[in-house]
Amino acid sequence: MKIPILETQKLTGGYADRTIVHDVHLTLRTGEWLSLVGANGSGKSTLLRLLSRILAPAEGIVLLDGKAIHQQSPRIVAQQLSLLPQQQTIPEGLTVEQLVALGRAPHQAWWQWELSSIDREKVRTAIAQTQLQNFVDRSVEELSGGERQRAFLALALAQEPKVLLLDEPTTYLDVHYQLELLELLRNLNQGNQLTIITVLHELNLAARYSDRIALLKEGCLTAIDQPRKVLTPDLLAEVFGIEALILETPVGLQICPLRSLKSC
Repeated sequence: MKIPILETQKLTGGYADRTIVHDVHLTLRTGEWLSLVGANGSGKSTLLRLLSRILAPAEGIVLLDGKAIHQQSPRIVAQQLSLLPQQQTIPEGLTVEQLVALGRAPHQAWWQWELSSIDREKVRTAIAQTQLQNFVDRSVEELSGGERQRAFLALALAQEPKVLLLDEPTTYLDVHYQLELLELLRNLNQGNQLTIITVLHELNLAARYSDRIALLKEGCLTAIDQPRKVLTPDLLAEVFGIEALILETPVGLQICPLRSLKSC
């Protein structure tokens, strides 16, 4: 039986004085796109931090390609898994090409300062995948929101990850750039068999692009399955506290919120 690319068993964790995520079991196959959705404070971003090794679990385990992620070095993990956080620190004075080149660090020896020919080719590939060829010499600080998001995505892709985690990647982007970014991710997901986990607030985008959706409420996994099996009126009422109408459209399932319910 093929080992899942990413798996959690009884995953529980959070911060020093508060447990946020409780007893989460997940299994992801290579090339799958899973979206984490839930109300504010439901534990989506905390779960992503546990999956990416930023937070250590209080209980349970995260397995990356069959190996415990928190028992491996950050460098080894970064060769297989990359995280695009919600807010990135914009480095002063770096061009797009220099930023993307930072993604090769996990593959370089500690004493290596210059990019190898292989590294340079990987940087060029990541820039081409994100359609930033005309921006390589542009300062990252000068980019628009959508261009900047693509630049940091190129940085993540330059790591050559098997798994890409994205925390609310469409936040602060207008609808044009939201669709552009998600279409790019879908191409990478389907063309390169890149496994993707996204935290998304927009339910209709999650339904349109994800293979499966995980509904979180108060740090617990309420349901995980194909979009049409979890985005139901009953589960939306339970998780979001809304009454909603579910429509079939030419672009797939669409959620139409009707009213807020008194309690969630």
